[in-house]
Amino acid sequence: MKNLLIINTGGTFNKQYDSIKGTLEVLQDNSIVDEILKKWLCEFEVLNIIGKDSLEMTTQDRMELLATINMSNYDDFIVIHGTDTMELTAEYLADAETEKRIVLTGAMVPYSIDPTEATANLASAIGYLQRQDNEGVYITMNGVFGSYQKVKKDREKGKFILR
Repeated sequence: MKNLLIINTGGTFNKQYDSIKGTLEVLQDNSIVDEILKKWLCEFEVLNIIGKDSLEMTTQDRMELLATINMSNYDDFIVIHGTDTMELTAEYLADAETEKRIVLTGAMVPYSIDPTEATANLASAIGYLQRQDNEGVYITMNGVFGSYQKVKKDREKGKFILR
């Protein structure tokens, strides 16, 4: 199994209902990712940065993500990211032409509400990355895998599709 780093940036994947505020809030830790990964036989390093809904992500946040990837000793990365601007971040990372393999994934439904999609997407991203030999930026969502240029969010259907 490839040695990889999972970078958790927030997004719906990590949201939990705050009964005091009556809103869904992005958790600022790795508890959800750790909950999924504890079922695996191997260990993964998980790094929590940014901690935002992707609609709130800025160019500075994307620069932080890219710097984290570039300064890392890893060659393989999974980035847990919100789905609304996943494509923007993927394009930003691809434009940097880093010699790494990066797979972005997330969830349309928070793990805290229904763990199925988040778990399936993270597991799919890990499996896809294990089979990927070419450097580049990829998206793995809703059973769809491929280059960030081909996998897009279809807002009308509420899922990701191949273009």
